Order: sequence, then C-alpha cells, then structure tokens
Amino acid sequence: MEGGWCIGVVVPARNEAKFIRHVIETIPASVDCIVVVNDGSTDATTTEIEKANHAAKLILVQLDGDGVGAAIDAGHQALLDHFEGKFISVVMAGDGQMNPDDLPRLIAPIIKGQSDHVKGDRFNHSQGVGKMPLLRRMASKVLAVATTLASGQSITDPQCGYTATSSEVLSQWPWQNSWKGYGYPNYWLIQLAKFGWRINEVPVQSIYGQEKSGIRPLRFFCSVGPMMAIEHHRRNLSWVFSKNITPHTLFALIAYVIGWIAVIPGISTDFEREMTGRGCPPVVLMMAAWAVAHFFDRAATSTVQELKLNAKARQTT
Repeated sequence: MEGGWCIGVVVPARNEAKFIRHVIETIPASVDCIVVVNDGSTDATTTEIEKANHAAKLILVQLDGDGVGAAIDAGHQALLDHFEGKFISVVMAGDGQMNPDDLPRLIAPIIKGQSDHVKGDRFNHSQGVGKMPLLRRMASKVLAVATTLASGQSITDPQCGYTATSSEVLSQWPWQNSWKGYGYPNYWLIQLAKFGWRINEVPVQSIYGQEKSGIRPLRFFCSVGPMMAIEHHRRNLSWVFSKNITPHTLFALIAYVIGWIAVIPGISTDFEREMTGRGCPPVVLMMAAWAVAHFFDRAATSTVQELKLNAKARQTT
C-alpha cells in the first residue's frame, strides 16, 4: 500500500518462460497483489510462474490466446474483484522490458490526485530509449503524432505499456467495447480523453534484451490506423450529442467536416471552390482544416476534463 492506495500489478504473458519468473520476483514488496495473465502460452511459462516467489500475493488467470489487450483487461478486472477499497493497477509486461524501480514514479501522480491514468515515457528518460530498434523507434514517433491527434492531447510515447490506472477509472470502464489486440494503448488513450479522465506521462527506463516483439508492422498499421481514425471521430461526435458540448467541440467538428469535404469527390462548397481556384490543392486545404480542428479539439479535451473534475468536486461536497 502507498499513500492510502492498495497497489496491484497486472502482468500479461504469452510464451515468456525466459523472463516471467524474474519479472514476478523483482516486483516491489510494497505491491499488495500480482495478477499474472497467461494468454495461451505453449512453452513453460506456467511452470515458471508457479516457481516464482510472491506466491501469497499472486493470482493466476488463464486465457486462450485472446490477445494482449484482452489479457490486460482480464488482469484489471481480477483486481476489481480482489480489492474492496481504492487501488492503482499497474501494468508490467512479462518480457522484462519494464524497470520495477520506476513503479513509485509511475503511481505518484495518482496518489497526489494529479492524474487518473499515467503512462511511461521512454523517450524522455535520462538514459533515452537505449537499445530500442530503430524501426520501432521511428514507428513510435509516427504513432505518437497519430495518437496525439486522435486523443486531443499531447502524447509522447503511446506504445509504452508501462501504465498505472486508478480504480475509479476501472470501475467505470466499458469493458464490453474494449480493444483486444495490439493498439490497445492507443485505444485506451482515446477513450480516456473521451470520458474526461486526466492522463500524464512520466519518464521510465527502456530495457531491451533477447525478447522479440510479436507485432507485424504492416498488419498493425492496417488495423490500428483505421481504429484510431474511427474512434477519434466517435469521440468528437459523442461530445456534440452530450452534456459535454462546448463551442470548441462545435468548431472542431465543423473544421473536420470541411477537411473531409475538401477531399471527397463530388462534394464541394463555395469556400472550397474559391480556394482551389486560387491554386490551393484539396489536400492542402484538408490539412489546414484539420490543423484548425485539432487546435479546437485539444481545447475541448481540456474543457471536458475540467467538467469532470468539477462534477467530482460537487459530489464530495
């Protein structure tokens, strides 16, 4: 327990026999509960889990290869069933890429009441990204831009899976709609912004050794890219048709619509015809409109967070 909060750790694992025991045994002693989710491993992962220390604190959940997102969801839900009071759920991968010494820094913003969900940021750590492969580093930068646009707030390292989430978020999470596979962190960030939860990033160490990623880049971008675009627009539209509607939300929606009109064949406006007549290509008009939309979208995101905080304050008085 830390600062009146119970601490649980969720460890998703699939074929991590080489690393899982070390991961479990190096989790700080202050952690109250460890949930290891074995997602259809075909190696000796289960055996290594059973050999690990911390057995008194350990809950083992068995899945059948449902995906990393489903594994993390199962771990969060196991902690919801386990704890009676408020707690923080920390996600640490089963491949040893996350430094347990960073855990106190990760949970601190939640304990201090500054955040509801905290993400690790490997790029702003004093040791940098270490041995992160160049291709993965470049992909992470591209996804950081895409996730910033989709979530309406600045995100530096969306793919870092080292996270801490308050039980208040988890108790209200729509589990039936959750994203199950890779792209899970991006989906969560968009949904967190949609519901007005506060998101922070803190520097964490990047550790790379013999582990291998199961991500297939082309398949990943072809599935996660459209998901982020769809969820981004759903987030904006949900605010328009809810009590969270603000002038910023309306202006963002109008600018997004102008951007789409500029590039969809057979649809045009007087404004578009005027701009193209002046030599402005439709793609440039689209990008300009969406830049304006993002400006208003970020303001709307901040407003929704403020509205949620104000509503919580009224409930406690």
